[in-house]
Amino acid sequence: MKRIALKIDVDTCRGTLVGVPALIALLQRHAAAGSFFFALGPDHSGGEARSLSPSRYYDLATRLGGRLLPAPDIGVRGADSMRKAQAAGFEVAVHAWNRVRWETQALTAKNACIEAEMEQACRRFAAVFGEPPQAHAAAGWRMNRHALRLTQRLGFSYASDCRGKAPFIPVIDGELIHCPQLPTTLPTLDELLFPATVSVDQAVDRILDESSGVLGDQVFTLRAELEGMQFSTALERLLVEWKSRGHQLVALRDLLTGCNIASLPRHSVIFAEIPGRFGLRMVQGPAFLPAE
Repeated sequence: MKRIALKIDVDTCRGTLVGVPALIALLQRHAAAGSFFFALGPDHSGGEARSLSPSRYYDLATRLGGRLLPAPDIGVRGADSMRKAQAAGFEVAVHAWNRVRWETQALTAKNACIEAEMEQACRRFAAVFGEPPQAHAAAGWRMNRHALRLTQRLGFSYASDCRGKAPFIPVIDGELIHCPQLPTTLPTLDELLFPATVSVDQAVDRILDESSGVLGDQVFTLRAELEGMQFSTALERLLVEWKSRGHQLVALRDLLTGCNIASLPRHSVIFAEIPGRFGLRMVQGPAFLPAE
């Protein structure tokens, strides 16, 4: 049975307070598992460029947050909502501290800045959930070498920081990182809706075609702010269609169940643009060396 792992990015305060409870109810209604990756610090979505970004769908207050309105502290205001996801049996993990700052600076940020962002996120996660995080999913699939090193140093069981085809052990500039990557394999809904001539139904059809047209497990990234709110009907159609085709809807951690991590292929990571999204993102590159 093909597995489709649902990776749920929670980027904003409103997404945490409104989108997360709606997604919990929707996923439970369809007996679907999933993994929630939370932004845990200040919500500076008002400083985000909107031309090729999911933020073009945000409400006015979110679009002004950290710019003309104070930036809400997501991990304080949204802690109860986050804990509800865990109590409902969903995997919970780290997305970012200051998500907008990470997306705009991570590619070139100095080591000290990267460490501060990731360590603050881990501390806040532990304060909310009472335990350290076991996984990391970089905001916007933006990383650098030191951030990859920290996925190993901080003890994550896996990370989902990039786009790609299948699970692998990452290599950057010849350096092996001992933390497996479970990349997003399918296009996201907002990417397919750019340009605006594509309808929501057409975008859903494309995701269904791609998820069924290739062998192996797949990872689909959705957002609390989009599929949990404005595009919930589209997500429900995806869930219904996937289940009707015999696909199992799982959390990302389930993809590692029974997997011999030592035998995962090693791939270099590269940085490239993704259709429908502006700027460089981390992508699974060519095979590096066969695992011993």
